[in-house]
Amino acid sequence: MLNDLVDLRIFARVALHGSLTAAARDLGLALNVVSKRLAALEQRTSTVLIVRSTRKSHLTMEGKALLERVQRILVEVDEAETLLAEGRAEPHGLLRIGAPAALGRRIVRPLCGELTRQWPNLAIDLSLSDRVSSLIDESLDVVIRIGSVTDSSMIARKLVDSHRIIVASPDYISRRGMPKTPYELSGHDLLLYGRTARWALHGPRQELADISVTSRLHTNSGDVAHEWARDGLGITLKSEIDVAGDLFSGRLVHVLPDWKSDAAPVCALYPAGRHVSLRLRVFLDAVTGRLRLAQGALEI
Repeated sequence: MLNDLVDLRIFARVALHGSLTAAARDLGLALNVVSKRLAALEQRTSTVLIVRSTRKSHLTMEGKALLERVQRILVEVDEAETLLAEGRAEPHGLLRIGAPAALGRRIVRPLCGELTRQWPNLAIDLSLSDRVSSLIDESLDVVIRIGSVTDSSMIARKLVDSHRIIVASPDYISRRGMPKTPYELSGHDLLLYGRTARWALHGPRQELADISVTSRLHTNSGDVAHEWARDGLGITLKSEIDVAGDLFSGRLVHVLPDWKSDAAPVCALYPAGRHVSLRLRVFLDAVTGRLRLAQGALEI
């Protein structure tokens, strides 16, 4: 029975990754072990479940039908084990996290340090990148993303909604003055990052201001635009979560506080059908709390 469960877990992980090699790496097993256990499962069921190739493995129709049942079985087994163990368990093992660079440095990085101090058996591997990370290709357990998610193979848990807001340094405002309307921004030094050259802002009475942005300083890094703003070089539009600390400390000031972008959800993505481990649940609860705390700092 225990061997059957191991084989089913291996089958489910190969199906998730579409590769025996990736599944072996994810499970921490040798490739030949994964191959032999999968072959043993097929032999017992007298069914070809996965068609192997040198680059990609594909489920057969029988494999797809079995996978639906296997995922339900494994979730129930994992939930039963969790119920038995949580009374004495604590987060342990390796949690692999992906996050955008700015949010990762300001929110996730310090949180990881706190969690590993609190839970001595927990290890964390944090990967920061502004490109869209693939959980499967990069063997990540969870990815934090800002914006809508359409991948149906992933579970998306919304952590908070975030807006982008307009900020500048106190020194810049003292030299150039505070704009009173979005349309006065065109007379200021604007700091642009990314590909968009328009700022779409919503006002207190749901007015929409669509501002065409021209800039003498442009970068592909939100962090660089943030630092330029702190250096007094101009005004920029940044996520409220990214700038909350600087607004609270006074290094930046909120320009046109009644105007902001549309809300963008901050989500945690993890594979559908995979057991949510205690270490992942602890992280999700902690990062949600930290994001809400950062938003709360703007209201003080």
